[in-house]
Amino acid sequence: MTFGSAQAYLLGTINETVSRRIPNRLDRMRALLAALGNPQDQYPTIHVGGTSGKGSTATMIAAILSASGKRVGLHAKPHLSSVTERARIDGLPIPDERFGDLLGEMMPAIERVAQDHGRASYYETLLAIAFQYFAEERVDVGVIEVGVGGLLDGTNVLVPQVSIITNIALDHTDILGDTLELIATDKVGIAKPGVPLVSDVTDPGARAVIEAGTAKAGAPFVSVRDEVVVEPRAGERYGQTFAVTTPGDRYDVALPILGAFQQRNAATAIRAVELLPPGLRPDRDAIENGLGRLVVPGRMEFHPAHPSVVFDIAHNPDKARNLCEALVETFPGRRFAFVIAVAETKDAAQILAPFAALPGTFTFTSFDTAGRTATRPQRLASLAEELGIWGRAIADPVDAFAVARRNSDASDVVVVTGSTFVVAILRDWWFANVASNV
Repeated sequence: MTFGSAQAYLLGTINETVSRRIPNRLDRMRALLAALGNPQDQYPTIHVGGTSGKGSTATMIAAILSASGKRVGLHAKPHLSSVTERARIDGLPIPDERFGDLLGEMMPAIERVAQDHGRASYYETLLAIAFQYFAEERVDVGVIEVGVGGLLDGTNVLVPQVSIITNIALDHTDILGDTLELIATDKVGIAKPGVPLVSDVTDPGARAVIEAGTAKAGAPFVSVRDEVVVEPRAGERYGQTFAVTTPGDRYDVALPILGAFQQRNAATAIRAVELLPPGLRPDRDAIENGLGRLVVPGRMEFHPAHPSVVFDIAHNPDKARNLCEALVETFPGRRFAFVIAVAETKDAAQILAPFAALPGTFTFTSFDTAGRTATRPQRLASLAEELGIWGRAIADPVDAFAVARRNSDASDVVVVTGSTFVVAILRDWWFANVASNV
C-alpha cells in the first residue's frame, strides 16, 4: 500500500464506531491487536493520561529516556503535519513508505476483525500501526498517550510500568461526563494492579475519585503535589529554569519551552521515570539533558528568529487558561493579535472566555480538514462579542493570519491558537514560507 492510499483509507474510517452489538468498545481494539500478535506486549510501556498536559508530559518522558540511551517509541496525539507523527522513534516519525507498507500488511487482520466487530476506527488503526511499528523496530520502551478518557480508550489494553494522570479538567464532556468527578472516574480506569499511578490532580473531588479508583485497582497512588517541590528561578526569556526536588533526588532543569504550567508537567515526568524498574530508570544527567533538549511542536512554540509569533493548541478551556497565563508571564506589558479557530464539537464560549482579560486584537477563522468541521468564524465572533471581545471573521486561515500580522504593531505578539487543525495549517505555512527564509 502506498502512503497516499493509506491516507485515503484512514480518512474513510474517521466516522467508524463500534457496533452496537459490542457493549465494550475496547473489544474491537483487543481483537485487532490479538490478530496482529499483540505487539503492544512486546516491550515495556508508560501510559500517560489526563485532560491537559498529557502530550507534553509524554514527550518529556520520551526525551528523558532517549537521553538515557534507550530506543524510545512515542505515540501522542494529535499530529500536526502528518499522521506519521503518531508513531515516532527517538523523535523521528515513521517514514511515509513504511507507514503504507505497515497498513497494507495489517489489512488482512483488519478485515477479519471487521466481520465481527465492525471496521477499526481512524484512531484505533493509527494506534495499532504505532504498536506494530514499535514492536518490529524492537524499541526498549514505548510511551503511549491516552486518546480520550481512560477506561475505554484504545490504549487501555496496556499493562504498563507506570501510569500517569496529569490533571483533571472539563473536556469531552459529551463522552466523559460534565463534572470533574465523572471525568476522573473515567480517567482512573487506566489504573492497573501493582502499577504505580502518578498524578498531579489538584481538585479535591477529582483527587478523591482518583485515590479511590487506584485503591480499588490495587495501584499505588503517587501524588506529585504531595511529593515533589518545584522552585522557579530567573532564566532565559524564552525558556525557563527551575529546580525539582523529589523523594529520590534534586534536579536542575533548563526547559527550552514557554509556559510555567510546563514546570508541573516536568515534575510529573520526572517523578514517573523515577519509578521505573532499574533497567529502564534514567539517572539525573539523562533527566536534565533530556528536558534541556525538549521540543514540543504546537505548545507555546515559536521560531528563534521570530519570537513574536507563537503557536499553541488550546482546544479546551483548561488549555486556554494555561495559554493566557503563559502569555502574560512571558510577554509582560505586550499586546496580542490572536488568530483563533475552534472545532464545532468544542465549547467555543468556554474556550474564548479566558482571552477576554488580555489586551489585543482578535481574528476568527476556520479550517478545511476532511472529517472535521470548524465553528463558523462569524459564530465565533458573535460568541466572543457576548464576552466583551470584538474581532473580525475571515474564513481562510492564511488570509486571517496575514491580516492579523499586517494590522499588528511591531511590539505585538501574534498568537495562533484554538483547534489543532488551524495551528497545524498555519504552523506549516509559517515555517515553510517565512521562518525558513531567515
